[in-house]
Amino acid sequence: MPPPPLRLPARLLHARGKTTSAQHVAARHIDHTFERLAEAHLPLVAASPLIEALRASPEPLALPGLARRLPLRLHRRGALHFFRLFPRVFHLRAPLPLSLSLTPAAAALLAVAASPAAAARTLHRLLAMSESRSLPLRAVFRVWRELALPDDFEESVVAGHPDLFRLVPNPAEPNTHNLHLVADPSTEEFTPAVEMTRPDRYHFKLQFPPGFKLTKEYRKKVKEWQQLPYVGPYEVASQRAGGSKRVSKLARRKMEKRAVGIAHEFLSLTVEKMVEVEKFSQFRKWFGIDVNVRDVFLDHPGIFYLSAKGKRHTVFLREAYDRGSLVEPNDVSEARSKLVELMLLRRRGLGNANSNANVALIDTTDSSESSDGFSEHGECLLEISDAHEQ
Repeated sequence: MPPPPLRLPARLLHARGKTTSAQHVAARHIDHTFERLAEAHLPLVAASPLIEALRASPEPLALPGLARRLPLRLHRRGALHFFRLFPRVFHLRAPLPLSLSLTPAAAALLAVAASPAAAARTLHRLLAMSESRSLPLRAVFRVWRELALPDDFEESVVAGHPDLFRLVPNPAEPNTHNLHLVADPSTEEFTPAVEMTRPDRYHFKLQFPPGFKLTKEYRKKVKEWQQLPYVGPYEVASQRAGGSKRVSKLARRKMEKRAVGIAHEFLSLTVEKMVEVEKFSQFRKWFGIDVNVRDVFLDHPGIFYLSAKGKRHTVFLREAYDRGSLVEPNDVSEARSKLVELMLLRRRGLGNANSNANVALIDTTDSSESSDGFSEHGECLLEISDAHEQ
């Protein structure tokens, strides 16, 4: 006689399984314009640790010594092949042992940064969003290029503005420092960037991707969310009584909207209006964000777009782009765009670039290789950047 069927409680029969982070990302609506933009940046992101090492050295770096400093698994066919793919950025110098440097064109584009005064304003606004008006210096270092800070911003910006900034020891981590804002809060009158494009009070400008299905129920939820009041990024949020973790549904929605406002302002401070989600997440505690930032980006596709190209998540501010180009470009963003173009040109029109330096060391590349072939190995390339950051 077969055993009687197992009867589950009704609450388990109707329970919905939890969605994992990977499933949430995979289920997003794909915007091919932003996907192409993220893919175009893959070579530059992959080579960023190498580029920073070359910029920090006054002399060309010998390849054997460079190999010991950085994990040069830049391409499945070897590091030399990678350098030869981008002769407009990397210059191989003979004789043996080969040495490597940046081309004058690439070095000039990489040197473009904001002025110390503009960088000080950006840092001032960034620190003003922090609840404690301070941020770990290591966290600022990780986004210094996104914020267009000068190479020597510790001296030219931080030390050059003692009335605004001060470095203090980090009590939580020995031998590290926090960047503290000493400016008087009463003298600050920062207007969030969203106010420039806000259609109505508490509303955000929405630009849904092509083909996105806006059902009647979804429109209703968006309308209710738009009318929800929230605390701005430069305003002080009230603390929960007794530090309780249990909050009402309305309070959590307000917390989420405040997180949207902070993320919107952070992206507005960046040069290219985009940043890696992991880099933004390191500010989560300091900005007082109590919700998952990745879910914030995915749950608001009319404000942000999250790309998963190259095994990393990059978020874009939608309203800052029009057909894949920045609405309000500046000198720094133009230089970054030209550098990306140099990487995308690869060896086009140059023949066997750098062949005089290493013709006997590496086979010539098949002319059928394209940018799509490079992106095929993008996951491998980006492992270098991750290993160097660790």
